[in-house]
Amino acid sequence: MTTLLAPTPTLADVARLFIRHPLRWLLPAAIVATCASAFALLKPASWEASQALMVRAEASGNTGGAGRFRDLTEMKTLQETLLEIAKNKSVLTAALQKVGAPSDFDASKGAWPSAEAVADLADTVKLVPPKGTEFGSTEVFYLKIRDRSAERAVQLADAVTEQLLKRFHQLRDEKAGSMVRELETAVDIARRDVREAVGELQKLESTVGGDLAELRNLEQLGSGDSDLRKLVVELENELRQAETANRNERELQKLLTAAAADPQELVTTPNRLLESQPALRRLKEGLIDAQIRSSQLLGSMSRQHPQVRASLDAEEEIRRHLNTEVQTALKGVQAELALSDEITADRRARLTQARSRLDRLATLRAEYSSLNMQMQHRTRQQEDAERQLLEARSAQAGGTAASLLTRIDAPDAGTRPQGPGRTTLLGMGIFGGLVCGVGCLLLTTKLPPAAIESEPAVPPVKPRQASASWKYSARPAPKNHVQEDEEAGELVANS
Repeated sequence: MTTLLAPTPTLADVARLFIRHPLRWLLPAAIVATCASAFALLKPASWEASQALMVRAEASGNTGGAGRFRDLTEMKTLQETLLEIAKNKSVLTAALQKVGAPSDFDASKGAWPSAEAVADLADTVKLVPPKGTEFGSTEVFYLKIRDRSAERAVQLADAVTEQLLKRFHQLRDEKAGSMVRELETAVDIARRDVREAVGELQKLESTVGGDLAELRNLEQLGSGDSDLRKLVVELENELRQAETANRNERELQKLLTAAAADPQELVTTPNRLLESQPALRRLKEGLIDAQIRSSQLLGSMSRQHPQVRASLDAEEEIRRHLNTEVQTALKGVQAELALSDEITADRRARLTQARSRLDRLATLRAEYSSLNMQMQHRTRQQEDAERQLLEARSAQAGGTAASLLTRIDAPDAGTRPQGPGRTTLLGMGIFGGLVCGVGCLLLTTKLPPAAIESEPAVPPVKPRQASASWKYSARPAPKNHVQEDEEAGELVANS
């Protein structure tokens, strides 16, 4: 039996194909190479001019430092704004007007610059970061513009940069002016609110009168330990002392009234009631001593004894003096009692007045605190608005006096145009033509077949009689090797 394998072409087979069918690969290769050569010869040069720029943040009102960005997002936002300004139609139109029309411009199509020229220039304008960095991560970036002429590319880069600076200054001035007008309105509103709050606070303070200082202290301290509160405490203590003294005086008056009728009643009077009457206290002690002495003498002597009689006379004399002193003390106690009543009434009236003042201040404290906080809040709003207005005016003044965008040197177009050179394009065209020719050759021709033949050993066949079965007699005769090779070639070609 014969086994057929897939054809495997060799380099010799491919070479024979190139030799047998030269037009199939030479014609596509020549066409592609010719087109590439024509493109390389006719392709205009493209020059790219680059202008280095450096951007900074505004110095006024910058908490991160004068001229420093607070974060990278702020710097990236500013650079994206500059990119949009650089691609603005008015900026590009002004730059093209300054540079002028190119030499091949057809004036019959319209005035320069045309809308197509502005659109073409906008497609070539780019803002790129330095190599190895991300856009918005560094303060330095490059404005790049392409043109067919190196000199014109430099002029366009210079003109676009100049118009970018001018337009950016105008936008800063317009933005600052708009902010100034808005903040001026905010400051006027804040001042009006402050005046209203001050007027309401003045009305309330005018109703307080002399207790304004107490109300302010009560609102500021918040603990309630004000001078008026201390006065209430002192008056309460004085009233308590006056009432105690008044009770003592009344009790003493009762005792003195009883002692005026019977001096012996004075002997039982407590000494604390006689602290204000030292003479009575001394006579009381003398009477007690005389009575003791008389009792001692009567214990050993008769009443008619001279010493006893003298002691009894002394005791009687003390009683007479005591009675006279009681009358005098009673008048003094009555006067002191009247004075104590007046002091008690005065302290009670003053205490009532102080408490009413304190209660009134307590009712006004919440309203006064609210008005005071409202005035302070509006004052802070006014201060913030005035500070922002000052910063906006500083930014407006700096928008014309200083620039956030600075050039670094002059634009440069380099020494070579952009993209591959003519030689490179020609070589790539020839190589591409050869590849195209080989592809066309392989797609339009068939490779010669190749087969591997293997015949296993055939066991010997015994001769059979003519009367064998019909299937053996109908078997076709075996084929030779040449016929088998031809059939295999046709099979591969058909496949």
